[in-house]
Amino acid sequence: QVQLVESGGGLVQAGGSLRLSCAASGGTFSSYLMGWFRQDPGKEREFVSAISRSGITTYYADSVKGRFTISRDNAKNTVYLQMNSLKAEDTAIYYCAAGQKRTAYSTNRNDYTYWGQGTQVTVSS
Repeated sequence: QVQLVESGGGLVQAGGSLRLSCAASGGTFSSYLMGWFRQDPGKEREFVSAISRSGITTYYADSVKGRFTISRDNAKNTVYLQMNSLKAEDTAIYYCAAGQKRTAYSTNRNDYTYWGQGTQVTVSS
């Protein structure tokens, strides 16, 4: 059983930056795919970014490519999402997730077993 706790959300002006962190406990962190998703009220949870177990392979939604960077520190059991050049449309609750599918990464939320409680990101225009 893996517990995930996100932090780092908040209110920022458009063009600003935030760094989200997701600390994992209760499992072997390096054995999990990790991903970030986001959800606006009334909308489906959407994929943002994913990273392989080693951290070598990363993948991004087109909407955040070039602005967001995912990384992980397996020694610290933590995955990060650096968000730059934030836009109002990035406003959402951001969730980190851990999965065990035997693939380098996944954009499908159904491949992730464990989820954090979410952290709110609000970008004012």
